[in-house]
Order: sequence, then C-alpha cells, then structure tokens
Amino acid sequence: MRTGISVTESADLSFHSVAPCLMKAWRAHQDSLLAWLYKHTDEDALAEDLLHEVFLRAMSKKKDFCEIENAKAWLFRVANNLVIDQVRQRRFVPLDDLDVEQELHDTEVIDSLTQCLPRVLSELEEKDSEIIKACDIRGMTQKEYAERHGMTLVATKSRLQRARQKLRRQLSQSCKVKLDEYHRVCCFTPRDPKNEY
Repeated sequence: MRTGISVTESADLSFHSVAPCLMKAWRAHQDSLLAWLYKHTDEDALAEDLLHEVFLRAMSKKKDFCEIENAKAWLFRVANNLVIDQVRQRRFVPLDDLDVEQELHDTEVIDSLTQCLPRVLSELEEKDSEIIKACDIRGMTQKEYAERHGMTLVATKSRLQRARQKLRRQLSQSCKVKLDEYHRVCCFTPRDPKNEY
C-alpha cells in the first residue's frame, strides 16, 4: 500500500510551472504506471523511485510534452526503458568470469605489499617463489607457464594457489599483515631488517 506524499502532490507543492497538459496526463495515468512498475520490479521502493524518475523526465520536456500525441504511450515507454536499465545494472556475473575475479582478488593482495614482498618471497621454496614471480609479478599467463614447464594447466593453477597461500602465511608472520572484512590487506608492519639475523 502506498504511503506518504505522491509524485503528483510533490509536483503540486514544488513545481508550480509544470505544464497543465503534463499534470492532466499524470493524474490520469500515475496509478496504472505505478501498478505496472510494481509488477515488473517486485520492489515497492524501486517502483516508486522509477515512477518519480518518469515524472522528472516528463517534466524536463516542459511545454514540449503537450506536443506528444499519445502521452500514455510515451510515459509507459519511458517506464519500460528505466526497468530495462535496472535489469542491465543487476545482471549476474557470467560463470566464466568467476575464476578471473578470484585471480584479480588474489593479485590485489600481493600488489598491496610491495615493500615487504621481496624479502618474504626469498623465504619461500624456490618453486613457490618462482611461480609467483612469473605469474603475479612478471605477468606471465598460467597457460604460458604451464607450457614452458611441461605442466598441465590444472596443475599450474593448483601450484600457484598453494604458493599464494604460503605467501600469505609468510606475510602474516613476517610483516604482521592484517586483512579487512573483505579479506583485503588493510595494513601491515614491515619487519625490521636489523632483526633478520
């Protein structure tokens, strides 16, 4: 059920220069527009926001709105376009992109620690530091790394994932890395070189 002030009432209070033809069309079609938006958004608040946006777009035409032959069709076309825009903005991420996003997230952690990284890399096993340097620092693709080292792509992904996990643990110990609630690096304390030996 609708509560509060309506778009029409808001217009009456705030926009005294609204073209009479727009107000006439709006009073005639506001309820049916809102019902249509409720049906196509499944969210009352969003439907009401979009209704307000339709009104603002109609207002922006000023007196030209009076030249529109079919005001109802125009208003519903604007509403339909706004719903389509909302759907596009809320599209699901394709499954094929999930691995890419995970890799980007992993490398963000590494990129945030350039001050501490060289020392910690030298403390990892050679195979672990080597694959991190190749893929995460020099930008070699995992496919290229696999081909150069006679490995399958699956084995390469697995080795890189394990190496990154070891790197995180070592960074936590050596640099006192702290992660935020989204598992991104928020702060760290580089180890004092004087205490290395």
